Amino acid sequence: MRTVEYTRQGDATQVLTLREETCRLAPGVGEVLVRMLVRPIHPGDLIGVEGLPGQPPEQQSGARTPGVEGMGVVESVGTDVRTLRPGQRVAVFPAPGTWRDFVVVPADLAVPVPDGVSDETAALMLVNPLTLCMLYRAIEKALSGQTGPVLQTAAGSSIGRLVSAAAVRHDLQLINLVRSTSGAEKARTLYPSQPVIATCDDDWQGQVRRHAGERGVQVVLDSVGGAMTQDLAELLADGGTLISYGHLSSGTTSLEALPLMARELTVRGVSILHWMSRAPKERAEDVAFAQDLAQSTPDLLDVAASYDLADFRSAIEHARRPAKSGTVLLTTPRTADSGNEAA
Repeated sequence: MRTVEYTRQGDATQVLTLREETCRLAPGVGEVLVRMLVRPIHPGDLIGVEGLPGQPPEQQSGARTPGVEGMGVVESVGTDVRTLRPGQRVAVFPAPGTWRDFVVVPADLAVPVPDGVSDETAALMLVNPLTLCMLYRAIEKALSGQTGPVLQTAAGSSIGRLVSAAAVRHDLQLINLVRSTSGAEKARTLYPSQPVIATCDDDWQGQVRRHAGERGVQVVLDSVGGAMTQDLAELLADGGTLISYGHLSSGTTSLEALPLMARELTVRGVSILHWMSRAPKERAEDVAFAQDLAQSTPDLLDVAASYDLADFRSAIEHARRPAKSGTVLLTTPRTADSGNEAA
């Protein structure tokens, strides 16, 4: 069985190693053993390996394996599992350690892949669509019945595209920020009704204010963070909300630098890692939404490139490219001999 692992935080291309071992994995009561075939490289996966900028490395004991999501085939099922069968395609989340050939997960966290959905799309079916559900709930709460405007950073990212598509369906007034002029042109082509502004422009903040109008920006949806946070807070109208759900940028901004009290601003975080704390009914609705999205609009879950699991360093370097479109995947051939001796 192949496993990508690390024993200390640092540059992912330096601290991650590939280990091969023969082990015996078997599912317990209510669990399934999944042979992983495709896993995405999410920004959060690399943050877990490298840590956040400006913070000391996390002290850890023992080896860890990145990844929380992926697609595979059920190898075997434990007792009391009636909803899944060996050979069935499933998407898994949250499943810590998916950058390996086999994982054992609770059966209720293995979601059947709908017929007609490709393996690659299935590998992206959960984390980003479920994050979209969480973000939209946070936006609705912040707007309190108003219609916007909402300012979104990293609009060209995988989640950014999902937010833009949902804004069209829900008639949400969205203003998109991207890094480059070429990125802005591409975003305008995809969603012509939404203003797109490149932050490489000297007057990008002035452009945002013009598009926001007299009401100003009511909500900022930010996955960039870092030094840009203060600029985004300045664009918020009094009483506005900054929703942070990522840290793609370097640098930091202290809370003391933000005019929270003087302008009654709210800063809140959203993390997919807290999705499991939602009510079971809400989680079931989110999963059904994700399955439908994978079937109806798979182009929103686009793939930048695929690499074999052993070639993880090249895959990480590709995932870091600023101009890439889509998500980089790590794969295992269906015919590969993984070395696992499943009970």
